[in-house]
Amino acid sequence: MVSMNYLQSLPVGLQTVMLLVAGNVFMTFAWYGHLKNMATSPWYMAAVVSWGIALFEYLLQVPANRIGYTQFNVGQLKILQEVITLSVFVPFAVFYLDQPLKWDYLWAGLCMLGAVYFIFRSG
Repeated sequence: MVSMNYLQSLPVGLQTVMLLVAGNVFMTFAWYGHLKNMATSPWYMAAVVSWGIALFEYLLQVPANRIGYTQFNVGQLKILQEVITLSVFVPFAVFYLDQPLKWDYLWAGLCMLGAVYFIFRSG
């Protein structure tokens, strides 16, 4: 386990990204993991399990945004989160949910690059 002292010694941007990536892995499993693991369970059981998983996402995402807000504005944090979401979701969909890799992911990623450019260009 990474100690908090080590994490705090890293640059703010890296701390933010690392926490957001880790949190997003939990959230992706919370939102979509039940499609594979609980396909035959009632929806409300999947919801309860998903809420439990999502708790861990919040335990990472809230500090990530608090740390990140010392260096980034809220728009930059949001776009950063969206880029991370797509970066986590595509491998999850392909490797875990056995979905085909589509060109649409590339086009969506390029659109995200445009969003990153516009939100970060003014600092």
